[in-house]
Amino acid sequence: MNKPKLNRRKFLLVSAVAGGGVLIGYAATRPSRHRRANDSLASDNERFVTSWIRLQPDNRITVYVPHSEMGQGIHTALGQMAADELDAAWELVDIEQAPATDLFANDAIVKGFGGELLPPFLMGLVNASALTVARIANLQITGGSSSVRYTGENTIRVAGAAARQMLLQCAADRWGAAVDECTTELSHVHHSASGRSIPYGDLAEAAAELEPPAEPVLKDRSQFTIMGKAISRRDIPPKVDGSAPYGIDAHSEDMLYAALRLAPVFGSKLASVDATEALAQRGVRKVVELEDGYAVVADNYWRAKQALELVRAEFAPTANDGVSSAELAQRFDGALAEDNGSKDFESGDADAALEDAQDVFEASYRVPYLAHAAMEPMNCTVHIQGDRADLWTSTQDALGIKGRVAKVAGLSEDDVTFHHSYLGGGFGRRLPFTWNVIDHATLIAMEFDVPVKTILTREEDMRQDYYRPAVHSNLKAAFDGEGRVTVWHNRFTGPIQVPGAAHIPYAIPNQSIRVVDVDTHVPIASWRSVDHSQQTFFIESFIDEIAHRGRTNPYQLRMELLQDHPRHRNVLQVAAESAGYGSGLPEGRALGIAVQESFGSIAAQVAEVSIGEDGRPIVHKVTCAMDCGWVVNPDTAEAQIESGIIFGLTAALYGAITIEDGRVVQGNFPDYEMLRMTDSPEIVVHLVESGNAPGGLGEPATPPVAAAVANAIYILTGQRVRELPIGDRDFSTSRSLAGRI
Repeated sequence: MNKPKLNRRKFLLVSAVAGGGVLIGYAATRPSRHRRANDSLASDNERFVTSWIRLQPDNRITVYVPHSEMGQGIHTALGQMAADELDAAWELVDIEQAPATDLFANDAIVKGFGGELLPPFLMGLVNASALTVARIANLQITGGSSSVRYTGENTIRVAGAAARQMLLQCAADRWGAAVDECTTELSHVHHSASGRSIPYGDLAEAAAELEPPAEPVLKDRSQFTIMGKAISRRDIPPKVDGSAPYGIDAHSEDMLYAALRLAPVFGSKLASVDATEALAQRGVRKVVELEDGYAVVADNYWRAKQALELVRAEFAPTANDGVSSAELAQRFDGALAEDNGSKDFESGDADAALEDAQDVFEASYRVPYLAHAAMEPMNCTVHIQGDRADLWTSTQDALGIKGRVAKVAGLSEDDVTFHHSYLGGGFGRRLPFTWNVIDHATLIAMEFDVPVKTILTREEDMRQDYYRPAVHSNLKAAFDGEGRVTVWHNRFTGPIQVPGAAHIPYAIPNQSIRVVDVDTHVPIASWRSVDHSQQTFFIESFIDEIAHRGRTNPYQLRMELLQDHPRHRNVLQVAAESAGYGSGLPEGRALGIAVQESFGSIAAQVAEVSIGEDGRPIVHKVTCAMDCGWVVNPDTAEAQIESGIIFGLTAALYGAITIEDGRVVQGNFPDYEMLRMTDSPEIVVHLVESGNAPGGLGEPATPPVAAAVANAIYILTGQRVRELPIGDRDFSTSRSLAGRI
């Protein structure tokens, strides 16, 4: 592999970091972002008034969005945020995917997550250096439910407000009027005293000469005219008529296709290959040997895939060749029994309170590895042309993927052109650090002078994923002589991917939460809602156990223990009342409840469940109340919540990746089941606006549903679900507790 070229900009930045230089000095010596945008992206009749907003003479406005559109409606939502602050006419607003250049590196993510993870005294430095950090790290990520709450709130709204302020200034200067005498509406500046009006497009040239104000005044929510409205998503029409491009749609007449097979045991290396029979097949051009696999390249994908099965390959043995899910479970349990782990959260004195308790009980929970199982299989098309390359793929981080290809191919990042597309599902799978096919696709393409599209089969995609971690959790609770819960004690296997996911909002005075890291050979990464999906199942199931142990209504106990969390109480009350919690239900049905805060939003869910004649659970209805601060687009928000519930319910009922002989067993949807339309519950969504800072929506609806369903099953059957999935369990021999709750 060639050594990557390091361009002058990266060399200066890396040198500054390595030498302890101040990063903010770099930003201060460069032209402003909107001037760079005008120099590199604007045509003669267009002008960027900020780096995110471009004006045209015909008064059309283009909003550049740095986030990938993967069905969450983010292009429309961020467009609404910019247009509202700009006082633009919505029908004149176009939305464009921001190019994969460091001009659109997403510093808002650095600031946002920095604010969550770092102490306040460091935030001045973080805010000052965020853009430079984002450029160095090639950050243009879509994930962490951050698009609206970080980019939208702190970048796109600010850009819109800044542009509006600049246009007001230019109009006032042209008319010789005071700025405060001018107003904006529907893409025009007005001067009511003289009756004059001018479209934004006529002011673009002058506005582009100004520097955007750093802290423009944002609108109060009472002034919104576009935000808060259920505006139709811009990505829906092309998806309906089939014109929407996805990464897998990349095509050229001279394109070749690669089918890839990687080592079945993670970490194994290719030992030998006999490609004689494969090379003799029609259309096959080459068999490419890689460090950990091999690929057949042919003139169409079917031929490549068929020939792949004819390759005779051996992989080097590893110490993990005999590992199974059962062995990994024993390893997790053994680690929890032998190791007290490292501190996650401590409050009070849990050990002393356990010694003094009148009643102590414990329970062990476990959840399996899960695949991302995006509907669009992993794919990547690369065309190497001497000292430059073109790249087509569906990704959650265009800038990061572009940098990855440049590194593997030994090219400058400036010489790699990324071609954007929609994503057929992401969920954390399509990030640079979770996407092994990018490296392989690049190495394969380096063998040819035409575009090569590498596609993983569904089986290979599922068996070569970076999985949601399997986690075991041992929980203890204790009561005093008056029946009050006094101890929350949790030991769970790591690693921690999102700090705070295992913390509880409940007012239990003595808490000890510790993590025990256990190494395995199974690759892991972010999965929709990350640690919250496992920890919410543990927490919300166990708090139900505490309620039943103390002969308390689970809803009432939560309300009592959430006195310091009014937003949690509010969504719980809304969900419970809407679902009819505590009132009559059809015979044979029960309600389970769960609540969780994640990514700045709070979701409460009530699942209505029965047990079918075959003994399997049937989820009839899920009621969700979501407090995400305030809502940009109610229609999109509801769709995201519905999607999150379906995603979480699929995992709760069916999801499990198992390991035998060191390798993943599951290979396609027949053995990694998806929730079908016929089995999907009715979903009722309540958007509870608290006026707090906006929270995320793509992930917070996923975590509570597993616990809500499990809690309903306990009421129906007396059987406590402590291990997922539950869809194939037979609950027919059970006793109902419904009359006692």
